[in-house]
Formats: sequence, C-alpha cells, structure tokens
Amino acid sequence: MWDSFSAWCLGRSPRVTLDSLALDDLQAFQSARFGRKTTDRSLSPRYALRLVRLIDHVLRHHAAATDAPVNTAPTDWIAANPEVRYSEAETKDPLPEYLTALEARQLITHLSSARPRPGRDSNALAAMSWQEVRNRASVALQLGAGLTPGDVRALVLGSPISQGGRVRGQIWKLSVPGNGTSKARETPLAPWAAELLQYWMQVRRDAGIAGEHLFPSTRTGKPWLADSQYKNARQVLEDAGMDSREGGSFRLRHTFAMRQLRRGTPPDQVAAWMGVEPAEMRRYERVLPAAVEVV
Repeated sequence: MWDSFSAWCLGRSPRVTLDSLALDDLQAFQSARFGRKTTDRSLSPRYALRLVRLIDHVLRHHAAATDAPVNTAPTDWIAANPEVRYSEAETKDPLPEYLTALEARQLITHLSSARPRPGRDSNALAAMSWQEVRNRASVALQLGAGLTPGDVRALVLGSPISQGGRVRGQIWKLSVPGNGTSKARETPLAPWAAELLQYWMQVRRDAGIAGEHLFPSTRTGKPWLADSQYKNARQVLEDAGMDSREGGSFRLRHTFAMRQLRRGTPPDQVAAWMGVEPAEMRRYERVLPAAVEVV
C-alpha cells in the first residue's frame, strides 16, 4: 500500500513529500485510483481508509522524529469523505460475494480439466501451455485454500506441505508467506485443488522453469506481476462460464470462508487460515443463515 502511494507521490511534479503532502494531494490520488478493477489495487472506501490511516501513522512518526508539527492532511481527508470514514461500520460493510454451489462445481470441473484424469484426452493436455496450467492452478488455490491474489504471488516452491497428511506424499496444506497485507500462516487445501497443484509442479519441472516462485511469470522465474495475474485469473473465470460481476477472484476466497463456516469450523480458526483478524468473520455470519450449500 505504501509503495503504491509513495510511487505516485514521486511521480508528481513537483514531487509530493512528507512535509508538503496536502489535502488536495490525497484527493488527487484518490481520483487517480478510483474505479480501478485490479483485484488487489482497487481504491475502495475500505481500502482508502486503511491506506490513509497508514499515511497518518507515517506522518506522525516523521513528526516525532523531526520534532515538527503533525501533518493533519490524512485525518482532514477522512473527515471530509464520510463514505470512507464510515466504511468499516457494520451497516456499511458490503456482504461478501461468493459462488453458489452450482457455480463452484462448474468452476472446479473447468479447473480440474487441466490435469490428467480417467477419460481425459491426453492430446488436449499436451496442447495446453504451461501458463494455462499455472493460471488454473493459481485460481484453484484461491478457491481451495482461501488465498488472496497477493498470497498466490508470494508462494514459493517450499509452500506446499505433504508431511503429516492422511495420504503419504499428497499435498494437504500450504505454508503462506506474509506479503504485507496478509499474515504468514498455514492453511488447508481442498483435495481437488491439491491434485491440480501437484500436476502444476510436475509441469513446472518438465518445462525447466527456474526460480523459487511457485507461480512465476516467465521460464526464467521472474515474479508474477499483479496486473498480469489479475487478467489471467479473470480469463480463467470467463472460460469457465463465470460472469464478470463485482468481486472478481476474491469471490473464490469468500467461497472458501463460507464453506469452512458452513462445515462448523470455528470462526477464529477460519480467520487464522485466511490471515485476517477474527472480527472480519462477522461479515460472513451476516449471510450464513440464508446461505445455500457451498462446495
């Protein structure tokens, strides 16, 4: 979040500094980012509130370190934008978008067709590029393990864990590194997603892809950029027949949460798996009484 904001400040003419940052600068940044659809860069009201709070913390630290007056631009901006100021109020918090049972089955069928299965045409598999297998496997982890797009890009070759599972040698959970917005944690992986991940790792080895990233951008192992991942995930959903309503691939993460809560998993445990505070589970509890089966 800070990297994105500081890059924007440095790109202004004249540059915006900690000392010169003003209310108009924050408004200009908000206007520049409003409406962006990139899954983990959209400046929604809740995202804006968290970002501006972060900016406020940095400015207060800077003021204390330099014995200077506190720059109140962030707090002034929040006060001037009530839709941001109250965005974390329960009544303002939008209900999570999640897949219906039918949609989830449809998507799982599409994703799983990228790996060998009885009756699957081997020629079709051979014609599939390693990038397409990567894309489907990465989407599978968002639905099958509740990962964010940032989590997916942070995974390394050592993230899949097979030790301690019910079936020897079979991946059953992931070790997810912290990525700046989510905590480092371990989370279980749905068996169907684990099978697709196992196949992706084989494809990755056979293609001679270098580097430590589990889902690299190139054969040389370069990191997968957010915009590229977003476009690829959207294409996977469209190819599976999913509509393009709001929520993007985060619907998959919300579906994971709903599935676990419907199973009776304690909210605190689900929050730990997702790398969020337990209080964030309340938004799912608001829709659980009316929820239908979630795959």
